[in-house]
Amino acid sequence: MKLELRGITKKFGALVANDHINLTVEAGEIHALLGENGAGKSTLMNVLYGLYRAEEGEILLDDVVQHFAGPGDAMAAGIGMVHQHFMLIPVFTVAENVMLGHEDTKTGGRLDLAAARKHVREISDRFGFDVDPDALVEDLPVGVQQRVEIIKAVSRDAKVLVFDEPTAVLTPQETDELMVIMRQLKEAGTSIVFITHKLREVRAVADRITVIRLGAVVGEASPTATNVELATMMVGRAVDLTVDKAPAVPGDAALVVKNLSVLDPHGQVLVNNVSFEVHNGEILAIAGVQGNGQTELTEALMGLQPRVSGEITLDGKSLRGHSVRQVLEAGVGFVPEDRTEDGLVGEFTIAENLMLDRSNDEPFVKRWNVQRALLAKFAGEKVMEFDVRSQGIDTPVGRLSGGNQQKVVLARELSRDLRLFVAAQPTRGLDVGSIEFVHERIVATRDAGTPVVVISTELDEVAALADRIMVMYRGRIVGIVPGDTPRAVLGLMMAGEAPAGEGAAA
Repeated sequence: MKLELRGITKKFGALVANDHINLTVEAGEIHALLGENGAGKSTLMNVLYGLYRAEEGEILLDDVVQHFAGPGDAMAAGIGMVHQHFMLIPVFTVAENVMLGHEDTKTGGRLDLAAARKHVREISDRFGFDVDPDALVEDLPVGVQQRVEIIKAVSRDAKVLVFDEPTAVLTPQETDELMVIMRQLKEAGTSIVFITHKLREVRAVADRITVIRLGAVVGEASPTATNVELATMMVGRAVDLTVDKAPAVPGDAALVVKNLSVLDPHGQVLVNNVSFEVHNGEILAIAGVQGNGQTELTEALMGLQPRVSGEITLDGKSLRGHSVRQVLEAGVGFVPEDRTEDGLVGEFTIAENLMLDRSNDEPFVKRWNVQRALLAKFAGEKVMEFDVRSQGIDTPVGRLSGGNQQKVVLARELSRDLRLFVAAQPTRGLDVGSIEFVHERIVATRDAGTPVVVISTELDEVAALADRIMVMYRGRIVGIVPGDTPRAVLGLMMAGEAPAGEGAAA
């Protein structure tokens, strides 16, 4: 089925999320929609799926104009979507999830689960999915849950299938398997829209690429285009995708973690007996699929987790049980994974956000009064040094782009005398140009002799920055390996398989 979007315009108040976008996906084609987070990709697909109604434009399927009042109309017309966050009910079986909303019934209105199981098996066998119709979804690995989402769409006779950032929670091996599945669907005649910001994946599977920036189409490209060419289209300027990093010269162990465990309020173990060291002048990257204890480990280091056992020491002094303020005062710089919720106060100005860590101390506060002149001088210098694009230091930080907000967080944290720098998901939601800048600052911090911990679910980022890589799975350390460890090995570790040979432990 051929899909055509003509002049799609979607606004949210004064924000134009999609600006007269044209997109054509031929029958049996994998068409990648490439752009940074916030470029308008998902908004466009939500218009297609009937979740949003566009102010202007039209949707055509096989040259026939469509009018969707909601997702039900879109599905009835042959459009399916595999969402980034799966739309599955964990306590239901695969068959129950697949039939939900399209239930087969027997005489008397009873559910025909046998028919649903048969349907799941047929689709699973056709594409080699190996999915048990009677398995509970909550017991399935993430990659298999995604296959259930695909089975749902195919079972409803989807002729156009939208994958919205489908690899965000997958290991590299699961990502490779998804690429195979997408090609199988294409060969079966399904038209695929593949939404992503990951250049490697686009070039691996797409037939054609459309790039959007700031809500508008900026051009089409071939999969033969280089990463640099695609990145330049996404950002609007030339960017360097490599991290210029000399080999580390590690010093003494600075951060020492021994037998650290973290429990949730119900006593469930989130971090299980973790031990590792981070040396002066090195970057230790903590990798793993989101939800395997990395967040809770980071929070424990920063004094944000109340149910912690084990030891955390920095330069021989204990940090366990300390408040967040005490941890910061011990010389720890922290970039939280959610900058808007935990790193900034959106209503405060850039200058005010730059003094958040030191709101009780000189030189910015003296006798309970903010020293405005000193703060203005400091803020002006940091805005220049970190290239924060704004109308001035009195601009509320909530009005800045994601990349500029992250630069404010970095400027604040890196302007102190640090003994340790912890950066959680430091480039999440940033454009390629901002990623380049953030990576440069992280490497410069390491080169100044500071120990650095980077927590990231992006393997490209881990590979670019890490001197050593610690992989977590279900709250445990699977292994600690050199920074140049192959992606295939890291992918197996992210699935829980310990590495062979030396370098598997701290």
